[in-house]
Amino acid sequence: MRAAVWHGMRDVRVDTVADPKIEEPTDAIIRITTSGLCGSDLHLYEILGPFMREGDVLGHEPMGVVEEVGPGVSGLAVGDRVVVPFQIACGSCFMCDQGLQTQCETTQVRDQGMGAALFGYSTLYGSVPGAQAELLRVPHADYGPVKVPDGPSDDRFVYLSDVLPTAWQAVSYAAIPQGGSVAVIGLGPIGDMSTRIAQLQGAGTVIGLDVVPERLERSRARGVDVIDARDDDVLEAVLDKTDGRGPDAVIDAVGMEAHGSRGAKAAQRLTSLPDAAAVKLMQRAGVDRLTALHLAIDFVRRGGTISIIGVYGGMADPMPMLTLFDKQIQVRMGQANVRRWVDDILPLLSGEDDPLGVDDFATHRLPLEEAGDAYSMFQKKEDGAIKVLFQP
Repeated sequence: MRAAVWHGMRDVRVDTVADPKIEEPTDAIIRITTSGLCGSDLHLYEILGPFMREGDVLGHEPMGVVEEVGPGVSGLAVGDRVVVPFQIACGSCFMCDQGLQTQCETTQVRDQGMGAALFGYSTLYGSVPGAQAELLRVPHADYGPVKVPDGPSDDRFVYLSDVLPTAWQAVSYAAIPQGGSVAVIGLGPIGDMSTRIAQLQGAGTVIGLDVVPERLERSRARGVDVIDARDDDVLEAVLDKTDGRGPDAVIDAVGMEAHGSRGAKAAQRLTSLPDAAAVKLMQRAGVDRLTALHLAIDFVRRGGTISIIGVYGGMADPMPMLTLFDKQIQVRMGQANVRRWVDDILPLLSGEDDPLGVDDFATHRLPLEEAGDAYSMFQKKEDGAIKVLFQP
């Protein structure tokens, strides 16, 4: 089969690789019809390169059609149309019962001290072959895949794999009061969708911040009060829109950014071997640009909530603990627990209306063969690229 394969920092190619096969009774094989390119894939493209191995298949936002099921899979049949969550969870352990599928005790990558295994996401998360491919082996297919109706285009459902539940969790963790205010830092796919969900759930003031003109205009068109974060008076602008107090909640949808800190770049360039100095440095040092998080701490009102949904990777990042404590800020964060939110989201996708604008959410739909160029375009924010979908 053809697949997007990691060959080194900023080097993604589409190669012919071996077809996946059923390995466990609870496996399924999915023929991919659409797979997304995620902002966190860009971390593998550069920052987290030391944790990658040449030949790793990328991608974790798949949907497709079931081609084969193992003997231990019930409730799923050949020909079913499914979306596959980005994390691999068993659905029956203590953590899954708590709705914390990204902490699944069955698939935790214990040798790395990490949570549940993820598709296409480095040695840190199990080195499981990813979904930017023609076929995908899905472990624990007796629980993970979400069946969706035939008929509507893939755009209606593909975002259930990651974007929608991630943004839904970001808004849920933000605990925005009814009619209250929220500022979303970063209007990439997750930040953009977070503003839409906050509006749908009754936030009175939704502020979006970014530095990319196309992203600002896209959110402005949906009624978001946007602020260009390149302006010198960003804090004053946010305070002006929130009675001088700051918003009730701030969502950090940026995280460590796709190009990381200067220290992270230096670490990467030491070596690309997973067991060498770069890995050791990144496991012990701060490798994140913390601009967005520090802005969130500055913005949020006293007693407010910060919801961190952007991915951070540093182990020793400095934090302004005095300010966090003095302002009585509540902080929630973590990878999205996809299955936890599916039942809330699916009804919004199943009707004739489209309240979250998923039908035209993608800015680019490309053949899988163009994945290498798409990674470069997305990282450089060229051609208005905000959300890219691949079709094998």
